[in-house]
Amino acid sequence: MIQGCNSLADIAFGTPLDPSRQPVVLAALRTPVCRANGKLKALRATDLLAPVLAALVESAGLEPADIDDVVIGNAVGGGGNLARFAALQAGLPVSVPGITVDRQCGSGLDAIVLAARLVAAGGDPVYLAGGVESVSTAPARAYRDDDGGLDFYARATFAPPAFGDPDMGVAAENVATHFGISRERQDAYALESHRRAVRASAAGRFDAETVPLDSAGNTVTTDDGPRKSLSGSLMARFPAAFVPDGTVTAANSCFDADAASAVVVTSLARAKAMGAHDALMVIDSQTAGVDPTLLGIGAGYAAEALLVRQGLGIDDVDLIEFNEAFASQTLACLDDIGADPARANLDGGALALGHAYGASGAVLVTRLMAQARQRYAASARGSLGLAMISIAGGMGTSALLQYSRL
Repeated sequence: MIQGCNSLADIAFGTPLDPSRQPVVLAALRTPVCRANGKLKALRATDLLAPVLAALVESAGLEPADIDDVVIGNAVGGGGNLARFAALQAGLPVSVPGITVDRQCGSGLDAIVLAARLVAAGGDPVYLAGGVESVSTAPARAYRDDDGGLDFYARATFAPPAFGDPDMGVAAENVATHFGISRERQDAYALESHRRAVRASAAGRFDAETVPLDSAGNTVTTDDGPRKSLSGSLMARFPAAFVPDGTVTAANSCFDADAASAVVVTSLARAKAMGAHDALMVIDSQTAGVDPTLLGIGAGYAAEALLVRQGLGIDDVDLIEFNEAFASQTLACLDDIGADPARANLDGGALALGHAYGASGAVLVTRLMAQARQRYAASARGSLGLAMISIAGGMGTSALLQYSRL
């Protein structure tokens, strides 16, 4: 669909085609994604993020002082603007500011979208944008009682009680029931996610995008989630995890993870001036709100609205990266937009790799960049990629990106 791809660039984020305002992703990197309280448990969020920022600056050939801002998503950190902290920790000069954004699980993708929209506003800037989460070191949080005492809570509330605010697993079960997603489909999809991730890791397809980390005296180079030994018969033995007699289990749900991921966002004109050979053009994005009790369907609604606005069908999209928090919501969203699940997450997703909350949306863009380069770098045609993530509180964000040789 190269003709369609070319026409998309005419109205990136609603602006006229202008190389100085067309936002592009030049480089994308991530840490290994590791189980919470596992190999990366000694590292705080800034310790995860700073090496990625430093590696991006080096790999993209940036002058650190030329970076206009660092835009980072985070969901369960301790505040204090970790984007600025990590930028300084990464060795960027004090002249480079930072901003931390929070749209919970969508934070990393929304940070990249925010940077892209700032580029589209003009000025030829350069941003580092992405997300980070250290679930292992997330601070304990509490409300202050009337008498001054502390009432600790496990998670924030995402919607007023009248709207419903179920825990994530219960919401995933709600989606499975409402949209008729069977246990068999969920298990089969989750198993395939592990198998794809195992194959991708063995083939070295994650290597170029992964920044090794030093943690507790060890160098961590690879994701630790994909399970080679997982089988259908083993998955069938898992009991319902959240609702009695339900279909959502620990085996067809993601696990909490620690990770960071970030990208370089600038204008097409500046990318060419820097000598870049390829890029992901950020074409458009959409965030949608849905019923908080069915929060997992948010990504599907956002993607559907985005494709309609761009005059596209799902068959026009070459690569789909969906944050697989639960198999039930992944399948419900893919069904909603008419996408064959076999076309999504070709190297596995969060069901195998883990879900690092605020980092996960940025991981999607990093994966799209890596896959596009592996599959289309030698091709004369461009490719369209769709990043999708559902968000606590009943939301979803989707972004459309076009891989192109420059």
